[in-house]
Amino acid sequence: MDVFEARCHLDWWANSATRLASVAVLVVITPIEAGWAGAGHLSGADDDIREGFAFLCELDPVFTLGFDDGSECAVTVHRGEGDNFSLTEYVGPPTRPVEYETQTR
Repeated sequence: MDVFEARCHLDWWANSATRLASVAVLVVITPIEAGWAGAGHLSGADDDIREGFAFLCELDPVFTLGFDDGSECAVTVHRGEGDNFSLTEYVGPPTRPVEYETQTR
């Protein structure tokens, strides 16, 4: 496999029927000995998108990486500086609980 560069989207799902967010990204995927390595950055993100993306990454960093041909794979997003991030293949269970508490004033 050669280096793969593309515009894609990262989707964050609350459950199998409810997509809470979809973020446009540019990714570069390269082959490595044990599979692949991915890096990318948010495409055309404003402050609201950056803030929402950061919140979802902290809540649960597992997203669905979707490609233009309709294919997709589960990935774990590792936030970097600014709009940058790295990706690894998610190999955990298909469903998992997310713990989140809201602060009341």
